[in-house]
Amino acid sequence: MSTPQTIGHRPRSVPLPRRVLARLAVGCARALAHLPPRRLRAVLDRVRRGARAASHADAAAARETVTAVSLACTGPEGCLPRSLATALLCRAHGQWPVWCVGARRLPPFGAHAWVEAEGVPVGEDHPADYFRPFFTVP
Repeated sequence: MSTPQTIGHRPRSVPLPRRVLARLAVGCARALAHLPPRRLRAVLDRVRRGARAASHADAAAARETVTAVSLACTGPEGCLPRSLATALLCRAHGQWPVWCVGARRLPPFGAHAWVEAEGVPVGEDHPADYFRPFFTVP
């Protein structure tokens, strides 16, 4: 049995220039999500070069923008494209959050991707130590 869920999709709440940039980031993120982990990490290592660390507020704003413009990034199964798009949108503004991939610390196994800024997961409903990172792109 499934639980009904409401997903907010409000692309017009984002100003047009930022919406276009966010949709571009989402498109790139969806393409990157198909890469093998080693290749994905290498691409992100190159993309982040020269960026300053993102603040928690800036990363949260980028995540909010991404979820506003993309249904694929909004749902619970959209963690990989959502985290990638958030990182890419931050990078478009000269910043980079810490991009993480990991799993739940306790059973059952559940993989997850997220971004952190200032040592805190951005926009996650779980405590900071709920997931154990397998690898990160700082």
